[in-house]
Amino acid sequence: MSNYTPKKVLITGGAGFIGCNFVRYLLKTDPDIEVLVLDLLTYAGNEENLEELKDSKRFTFVKGDIRDPEIVDSVMKKVDTVAHFAAESHVDRSILSAQDFISTNIYGTYVLLQSALKHKIKRFINISTDEVYGSIPEGEADETFPLKPSSPYSASKAGQDQMAYSHSVTFNLPVITTRSTNNFGPYQYPEKMIPLFITRALENKPLPVYGDGLQIRDWTYVEDNCEAIFHVLLEGKIGEIYNIGSGNQLTNLVLTKKILNALGKPETLITYVEDRKGHDRRYSVSCKKVKKLGWNPRHSFEESLQQTIAWYQTHQNWWGKIIQKQESYQEFFSTYYKTKV
Repeated sequence: MSNYTPKKVLITGGAGFIGCNFVRYLLKTDPDIEVLVLDLLTYAGNEENLEELKDSKRFTFVKGDIRDPEIVDSVMKKVDTVAHFAAESHVDRSILSAQDFISTNIYGTYVLLQSALKHKIKRFINISTDEVYGSIPEGEADETFPLKPSSPYSASKAGQDQMAYSHSVTFNLPVITTRSTNNFGPYQYPEKMIPLFITRALENKPLPVYGDGLQIRDWTYVEDNCEAIFHVLLEGKIGEIYNIGSGNQLTNLVLTKKILNALGKPETLITYVEDRKGHDRRYSVSCKKVKKLGWNPRHSFEESLQQTIAWYQTHQNWWGKIIQKQESYQEFFSTYYKTKV
């Protein structure tokens, strides 16, 4: 039996990549759950990601900023549970300017936590990242590992985590934090590595690989992460942190070649570019704690990568509009890879 049964769930950032997949997962998994999405629809938030859900009686969408206490209060009073995905999340953009990362990830989280206290929320799931641990030269980081964030982005997420933890300790707010490894899957904005490389390979354009391409990441299919988060929501212990990963550790270069091979594209599309400032060399986390709750990843990396590639192949209109029309994408690409889109 579950320790907790959510009824009405507020999902911040629910029009973004992981958020929209979690919305679908909840509605599919539990027929009694109602979902309210709060999303500002910044460049990476896309209402099209939720298009097929708009007529569902169990789904409500509100456009709004988590930094706005009035809007947050208006939605918080309607729910019993919060899954907080909303965040500025791209490392390269944070290196250019960290202001939005600090205001959204730290102050926005503070606004949500204060409102959650006011409205006596029963569970607050704080969605974080393994990047807060920094680079792990060897071994694995468990949930007690010291935080050593290397980028303005990961520093802002570490600040978010500490803010959430402080509200759990000081005010007894029922907070649980999850820290997942790199996610991939459908609806991921094409500035992140896997969708960026798939879409560029489909257009026979160069794939920009940072430095020597030997940075190591653990890749988790987004549906596995959604299942883990839901498992933590139901079974997790208040005040605790749970790492979520799949053990799919690959160098960026190996991953790049897998994508090219799956698409039948030549490795000559690989273009080495100047390495990212402060680039973490290796991420690796221990997931023993979440597995003790009964969760294990169900999807193999190879099959999930093939499914993801297939999704982008059949949704060229979705990502094509982003690449063609959004200035933020054009600016990002030219700034960080010093080449034309």
